[in-house]
Amino acid sequence: MADITAAMVKELRDKSGAGMMDCKKALAATGGVFEKAIDELRKKGLAAAQKKSSRTTREGAIDSYIHAGGKIGVLVEVGVETDFVARSEPFREFTHDLAMQVAASNPLWVRRDEVPDEVVEREKAIYREQAKGKPDNVVEKMLDGKLNKFFQEVCLVDQPFVKDPDRTIEQLRTDLVGVIGENVEVRRFVRFQLGETAED
Repeated sequence: MADITAAMVKELRDKSGAGMMDCKKALAATGGVFEKAIDELRKKGLAAAQKKSSRTTREGAIDSYIHAGGKIGVLVEVGVETDFVARSEPFREFTHDLAMQVAASNPLWVRRDEVPDEVVEREKAIYREQAKGKPDNVVEKMLDGKLNKFFQEVCLVDQPFVKDPDRTIEQLRTDLVGVIGENVEVRRFVRFQLGETAED
């Protein structure tokens, strides 16, 4: 088995943002193979991600993305537990990908619980109208399916990731929690489009 040096541990810690001992264990478990060690950190962290979701995120970053020759601009705020992780490469990459996602997909809210009740009810009324004449159980299934599709369009964390549509933004966030070992909270975003006002 490869000797795990302090330099290897430091490199993995800098790259992943994970704790020193976690990095050392991951390198030991994978014979010092760097990419496998990162996968090992992600696998171990996924189980812990759920437990970390209630932890306070006092640190974090605001990131920006400008697109289409300066015609679309985005700011995102993402929270994390420590300043060290807020400066780590995986976290910075996530915030930038998030800002790019908002520019490309134009979500209206971060998550489902932010969607006003009247908006959800209006959508349901439209779907019920479309399903008129069908049996009740079919109508309910259609409602669930159409509402899920609606949330995927308008809620950032439910959207398929533009760089990898097989994964949602929430899966991307959970993967990051698995790697860095800290809670990550997508707090808010704002998207500007040249020539548009808030009322448009």
